[in-house]
Amino acid sequence: MKRTVLIADDEKNMRWVLKQALEAEGYETVEAADGKEALSAVSEQEPDIAVLDHKMPAPDGMEVLRRIRAKGHRFPVIMLTAHGNVQTAVEAMKAGASEYLTKPFDLDELKLVIEKALKTSELAAEVERLREEIDQDWDLGGIVATDPKMLGVLESVRKVAPTNATVMLYGESGTGKELAARALHRLSERAAKPFVTVSAGALPETLLESELFGYEKGAFTGAMNAKPGRFEMANGGTIFLDEIGDITPAVQVKLLRVLQERTFERLGGTRSIEVDVRVVSATNRDLQQLIADGTFREDLYYRLNVVPITMPPLRKRPEDIPLLVAHFLTKFGAAGRTISSEAMQALVDYQWPGNVRELENTIERTVILSHGDEIGLDDLPAEVRAGVSVTDAGSRCFVLPETGLDLEEIELDFVRQALDRAGGSVPKAAKLIGLTTKTLEARMQRFGL
Repeated sequence: MKRTVLIADDEKNMRWVLKQALEAEGYETVEAADGKEALSAVSEQEPDIAVLDHKMPAPDGMEVLRRIRAKGHRFPVIMLTAHGNVQTAVEAMKAGASEYLTKPFDLDELKLVIEKALKTSELAAEVERLREEIDQDWDLGGIVATDPKMLGVLESVRKVAPTNATVMLYGESGTGKELAARALHRLSERAAKPFVTVSAGALPETLLESELFGYEKGAFTGAMNAKPGRFEMANGGTIFLDEIGDITPAVQVKLLRVLQERTFERLGGTRSIEVDVRVVSATNRDLQQLIADGTFREDLYYRLNVVPITMPPLRKRPEDIPLLVAHFLTKFGAAGRTISSEAMQALVDYQWPGNVRELENTIERTVILSHGDEIGLDDLPAEVRAGVSVTDAGSRCFVLPETGLDLEEIELDFVRQALDRAGGSVPKAAKLIGLTTKTLEARMQRFGL
């Protein structure tokens, strides 16, 4: 569909030149010889963009702009004048002009300005539409999505939530596995009961066992009082076992018994404790391979894997990125800010190894560090601007942008990402980015981390 440009100028020759140039580019045009005609044209049919002469018969271009904005019209306006000065330009921009050009101007420059203003306007409208949709049915427990693969995941969550079935959530770090687990709990009959989380990979074997099952007074040095475990705390509700692939064989045996018999004993205790708990687990590891390696029990796997649900990585659902960006802008108090088309394209093109969690952190950092109503390409982190691509073999490479980049900044960002994904563990972070622990520690010291 052709886009309409309102041309308001008291010079007939100027209107003719602009009409010919813009219609040659595929635009439709509407002409107005003064401010009154311009306002009438807007009332009859709102244009996609307006080009207003600053000095024309009353009301002048500035007053027309103010009245357009006062009536709630949001289409972009380009202000033209033969009497340009800094004060007038500032006044026009404050009144809501998208751009300001001084006569005589280059027609190619005007075409570019119009094209840019239309793209920015369309992007702002799309972000607003996405914001309005965030509260609809597909926003489930904080999971924001329109991608068919993700909508399929949410449909599975809806179906299995009312049951007591044990669920295994698969997916890379940052894909929203805990959000899905919380949604399973919130949509179940257990919603009024506790939702208890345990990060199995973050605790050593002895501490994990006491966290899961509790301990009696005197069970070990320092156990001055009895303490209930997470299974007891979750009684009647849901327990979420994150990083289940990292638990040791000894803990696996005790966990299997709980799943089979719904009973256990605290450390140092002899009394059997019965619990009514729904178990939801999550992992970013290949459990079948762990079984083949002999590090994960096959019988436990079948107990946990009753209903498997896989969370797709963000790079597999790029159409959700604009929606997520709008969601996070609102979350971080920047609902009124827009993002340039170049910046949004960079966000969509980036591969997001840290998935939605990395996107959320990126938007939060950008909101804090950037200034102005529009977030531009230069406001984004270096690795996003660099245009990361993934080859068929899964290896990562950088495409050097024409403007160049700060290698130190990229290295710092990757070190931070690795530490974040590794939960602060320096050895794990070093492995993620192909460094020795000693080398990573040296880099951290250099960066002041």
